[in-house]
Amino acid sequence: MSTIQVLDPHVADLIAAGEVVERPASVVKELMENAIDAGASAVTVEISHGGLTFLRVTDDGTGIPASELKTAFLRHATSKLRTEYDLEAIGTLGFRGEALAAIAAVSRVEVLSRRADAQLGASLRLEGGVSGELEEAGCPLGTTMVVRDLFFNTPARLKFMKKDAAEGAAVFAVVQRTALSHPEVSVKFIRDGRQELLTPGDGQLKSAVYAVLGRELALGFREVKAAGEDMSVEGFVSMPACCRASRGWQFFFVNGRQVKSPLMTAALEEAYKNQRMVGKFPGCVLHLKTKLNAVDVNVHPAKTEVKFGTERAVFSAVYHAVLSALERDSSHPQAVLKNTELPGVWRQDTVTENQLRIGGAPASPFMGEVARRAGGGPLSQPAADNTPRGEARRPLPTVVRVHDSAYTPPVPTQRQKPPFEGRHPSTQTGAEDYTPQGGTEKVKQIYQPPAAPHSSTPPNAIPSQPSADSTPQKEPLPPETVTEGVPELPWRVAGEVLNTYIIVERGETVYFIDKHAAHERMNFDRMKAAGYDPMAQTLLTPVVCRLSPAQREVLLEHRPLLEEFGFEADELGSDLAVRQAPFDVDAADIPAALEELAQKLLTAGSADPAAARDELLHTMACKAAIKGGWHSSPQELERVAGAVMSGQVKYCPHGRPVAIELTRRELEKQFKRA
Repeated sequence: MSTIQVLDPHVADLIAAGEVVERPASVVKELMENAIDAGASAVTVEISHGGLTFLRVTDDGTGIPASELKTAFLRHATSKLRTEYDLEAIGTLGFRGEALAAIAAVSRVEVLSRRADAQLGASLRLEGGVSGELEEAGCPLGTTMVVRDLFFNTPARLKFMKKDAAEGAAVFAVVQRTALSHPEVSVKFIRDGRQELLTPGDGQLKSAVYAVLGRELALGFREVKAAGEDMSVEGFVSMPACCRASRGWQFFFVNGRQVKSPLMTAALEEAYKNQRMVGKFPGCVLHLKTKLNAVDVNVHPAKTEVKFGTERAVFSAVYHAVLSALERDSSHPQAVLKNTELPGVWRQDTVTENQLRIGGAPASPFMGEVARRAGGGPLSQPAADNTPRGEARRPLPTVVRVHDSAYTPPVPTQRQKPPFEGRHPSTQTGAEDYTPQGGTEKVKQIYQPPAAPHSSTPPNAIPSQPSADSTPQKEPLPPETVTEGVPELPWRVAGEVLNTYIIVERGETVYFIDKHAAHERMNFDRMKAAGYDPMAQTLLTPVVCRLSPAQREVLLEHRPLLEEFGFEADELGSDLAVRQAPFDVDAADIPAALEELAQKLLTAGSADPAAARDELLHTMACKAAIKGGWHSSPQELERVAGAVMSGQVKYCPHGRPVAIELTRRELEKQFKRA
């Protein structure tokens, strides 16, 4: 057994530094917190090559006296604590006295500082924690910290650093959170000589949100303001229609400290229950203020986690504050359609803003009937009713399709491109590849004209219900088209409910098919089999996408992969400007598609290129698929149902089932008939 010995001070410093300094972003966080604690009203952060080779933080705070400059870099040296009782109510961002010592231990540091009562400042250089000589220097009021060659003496940590773009994105994220935590401080961020962020520092959180998150997100936020006896919640939350594909836009602060709090996240999302789309997450900038002794901030070396004394009270405060903001929102105008000119209709039908925007489900049976008369397209407007008043309308013909064979997707022999038929996914669904192969399809129209007074049924009319003698007889299939496993019983599409689920009847069984999930799988199989060589189109007006720093950098890093999928994007400040997109993706879906692509790339990484491509295919197939709530034409329903009934489509790319079945006996049991 080896002997126990005390570690060398240098090794101990390196180990301690590893707990505080994980990457350049950790250095920026510690230095910005020190600047804010020093009373700075303006902080400037400059980095080069992701912050690994050069990093500078400048503030206009109170500065460090020349006589204390060397002491500031000793371990556990701090001006923020005096006694053990101070730990019970910590009101500063830093308090451990480890930040400067940890940073100096793994880099080359130069510091310049001057106080208001001194004519000259002081300069000090350190390398690997070893201090040099203190010198006088001319410098502005405040402190400037320059950190070079981070981890130059710890290659084990250096080899785990990511690319410059990724490290720079992490630094940018820290700067953004710090700017949101203290809107009274003007924050400037410069990367590789280019300014990417500047907040006004006017003390208004709304101004900081606008500068950090951008105009689009800021306009989708609603103010939250609630106060109780011991705590208050202030900030902004996104409306349910503006939820994003990830939690990257959730910012929580406790007494001005940026934290990661699963408790506050759960309270936020609980307030959105039954108001947001599945797979979407609300964004927020929430400041929780409470008594200093009600929060323990000394539970994590990086001070990013806190522990509350009364978790139930915190959950309740956040939940009710957010819920109150959502309930008092009045930003959803409605279009009122008065149907007084149409016989037999007396009520008003309303269509929500969301339905008008995406061509969603009609708000009433009347709207559905008008849409069907207009041609069944998802973007069809209600057709004008030219029937004179007082005259009865002719009933619409009923079409019944009886299928004798399954739909079989073609085996692609060459790269396929979707036809150039229209921008809306439902008019160019990609389902055209699923067509009957060698089978027969008999279409029988059953039409009953209006019965005229004192007249008999015309001799050539077909009765409304088929008789036993008129039942379609099954025709034999050609020998070359008969394959093993083809269902013997014919099936027919009985209709669609909720503009989402297709009802198919076959024998004694009824099937409910999720048209979005089924069509998503059809698109995925088609794209993957064809190698997905998309038909891309250049946009007349570039679409500007506001992404988080990490999402933006990962997309730029995988730009060749994006181009392979039909996207062409350029940097536009801290945003991305998309100038080309696949024809399958609607322009309004481009920001959401790129955000989802970025999140999957961040999760899957680049270790497995095949897995990353499949994840991207999932997203593209989903965005190009028919959406639940959209009105679909009968032909579209036939194609999707055919793919499912043939057994070619069983699960969506995410593993969800695309259909459920209900037998006649199970249905009769519900009505107590069995």
